[in-house]
Amino acid sequence: MRLERLSPPEGAKRARTRVGRGIGSGHGKTSGRGHKGQRARSGGTKGPMFEGGQMPLVRRIPKRGFTSPFKVRFAVVNVEDLERFQENAVISPETLQASGMIKRACDRVKILGEGDITKPVTVRAHAFSRSAVAKIEQAGGKVEVI
Repeated sequence: MRLERLSPPEGAKRARTRVGRGIGSGHGKTSGRGHKGQRARSGGTKGPMFEGGQMPLVRRIPKRGFTSPFKVRFAVVNVEDLERFQENAVISPETLQASGMIKRACDRVKILGEGDITKPVTVRAHAFSRSAVAKIEQAGGKVEVI
């Protein structure tokens, strides 16, 4: 088998319909668009939100609230989730992302005190709860605020 000899199976490829090429082609004159009207014109299609002149749903329903673009969002990790790392490991947002515990390392990370930890680890994060700090230090680990 050679690449230059490959061809699609018979009937798989069809020539595109060339409209406006005379009356004998079956797609001449109006080129399958009918007579006049919006859809007969070039650019005569409306967007997916258009409802025939009726006020579109997206404009009929009430708008409420506000989302601040400056809101600080935290990726939350519990102390019990840190148990999977080895002893004396340095846990940072990058290592948490690599292990799949958070989506993006650019997010701020907060460690919460749910569960227990038995291994001494060094945890670097943007924020900690008091109980998380107590549990990590009780296990012989260190807490570093980034």
